[in-house]
Amino acid sequence: MKSSRLIITAVIVVTVAGWIGWRTWQGPEVSVAVVESEDLVQTVVATGRVIATSTAKIGAEITGIVVDRHVRDGDVVEKGDLLLTLRADDLAARVREARASLKNLRQSRRLQAESALEQAQSQLEQAEREAQRRADLLASESISREVVEKAQNAEIVAEANYRQAKLLADALAAGGPEETILMERLAAAEAALQKTEIRAQFPAVVLTREVEAGDVVQPGRTLMELARLGQTEVLVPVDERNLGILALGQPAVCIADAYAQLQFDATVDHIAPTVDPDRGTVDVRLTVTDPPEYLRHDMTVTATIVTGEQDNALVIPNDALHNANQETTVQVIELGRVAEREVTLGMRGLTHSEVVDGLSAGDVVIREPGLKVGQRVRAGNVD
Repeated sequence: MKSSRLIITAVIVVTVAGWIGWRTWQGPEVSVAVVESEDLVQTVVATGRVIATSTAKIGAEITGIVVDRHVRDGDVVEKGDLLLTLRADDLAARVREARASLKNLRQSRRLQAESALEQAQSQLEQAEREAQRRADLLASESISREVVEKAQNAEIVAEANYRQAKLLADALAAGGPEETILMERLAAAEAALQKTEIRAQFPAVVLTREVEAGDVVQPGRTLMELARLGQTEVLVPVDERNLGILALGQPAVCIADAYAQLQFDATVDHIAPTVDPDRGTVDVRLTVTDPPEYLRHDMTVTATIVTGEQDNALVIPNDALHNANQETTVQVIELGRVAEREVTLGMRGLTHSEVVDGLSAGDVVIREPGLKVGQRVRAGNVD
């Protein structure tokens, strides 16, 4: 009985030792992946901000006091909508003065000039008749030459008065120079007064306002900032190493940080011609054709740009690659040992890359670093 137990114990010990020895001979277990054909999508991920295609800083052209602010941040305005009203009493006084001057011309000065012209014409005609009558009397020697000369001088004075009255009447006539000057003066005063009403020049959304009722404003100060309504864009700085795979028209999926569960589509519309030397990035503008309502100016957005797609590509995980930016190699298991192969890569994805040459479907690649070529290993977890 005792000998049977010893035999059983010995068999168990030998079995365990054999199993341990076999595993030791096989080498350590490593994480591997099997080369397979699948659809591969190449993307570039970058974080940027929502921008407007055009923004405008609104200011005043005159010095004045803000009487009323008609909009606030976030309001949507149409062209011509009133944004701010300023009070400028001197400008209003200039308009009243110009209107009064024009009214005085049309209702008083012009009539007076026309009346004066008629009177001067009548006096001239009377002087001409009197001069002729006395000239006739002189011919019959009924009066002296001195009386005739006085009549002639009176005629000359009357003619001068008529000419002066005629010039004044012509100047004050409808469409004349005096009326033109006063109308231009009124138009200038009214134009200046209109500057007290600051209006939107295009459909826009109010981004910021830097003024309140009662503030004194001067030319050159920014009072509001408006973003023109229309196409919305996302500006993302992309690592310059991705410049070679970026192209206009590529689709992108964007997610705003504030609404992480929602996404919206965009398209690459512009790639900056220069690279930022300090950050090593190139600015890419994405056009959002159908912006969601929750999108706000300057909102942080993460964009995933699809730079390429390949159907039925041989792919391996990126963590199996060695020297991926130089002579790329991978380690594979061949007959239970580590072997190294040089591969040619095609499209690169976030987690997997396409292998154009060097591997075949079904090859087992090692995903762990630090193994030596020829070392015995055995496949562990297959991803």
